[in-house]
Amino acid sequence: MAKLLIVDDEADVREFAANFFRRQKIDVITASSGQETLKKVETEKPNLILLDIKMNGINGIQTLEAIRKFNQAVKVIMVTGTKPDENESFNKCGQLGISGYIHKPLELDELERIVMKELKETT
Repeated sequence: MAKLLIVDDEADVREFAANFFRRQKIDVITASSGQETLKKVETEKPNLILLDIKMNGINGIQTLEAIRKFNQAVKVIMVTGTKPDENESFNKCGQLGISGYIHKPLELDELERIVMKELKETT
C-alpha cells in the first residue's frame, strides 16, 4: 500500500488533508515540522510527501534539501500559498526534483487528482 506523508505546521490544514486521504483508504502519516519530517522519511519510508514551503523553524525548502541528501527517489509535492512565478524558491524546488505544486487554500478536487496520480505511479 502506498504511504503518504503530509507536512504542514498548521494542524487544521494537516488534519484536513490527512482525514480526506484516510477516507480514500490511503496510509497517511503526518508531521508538523521539518525535523519531524526528516525522522519520518527515514523511519516510515513514504512514497509521496506533501510538503508545505512556509513553516516555522526549518522551512519546506530546507527540509527538501535535507531529504534529498539521503533519499533522491521519494516523490515530493510542495504546498504553497504563492504562485510559481512569484518566488525564486520555485526554481530551487525544481532543481531538487519535486513532482509539482499544490496551492493553498487546498481544493479537494485538485488535491485528490494530483496526489492519486503520483501515488499510482509509485505502486
